[in-house]
Amino acid sequence: MSTPINLSKVKKERNRASRKARADENAVSFGQSKPQKEVLKARLEKIARNLEAHKRET
Repeated sequence: MSTPINLSKVKKERNRASRKARADENAVSFGQSKPQKEVLKARLEKIARNLEAHKRET
């Protein structure tokens, strides 16, 4: 006789797998790669330095 299976565990595992698949799809479509993030960070830092350099002293 085979061992009984817990249907709630099977259901939970199936839900986890589907959520993981959806998260992976969203990461591909909405996420940014590490080089893209570094370029954006460098650009923001340059803008901040430029703004700081052009402030007037009062």
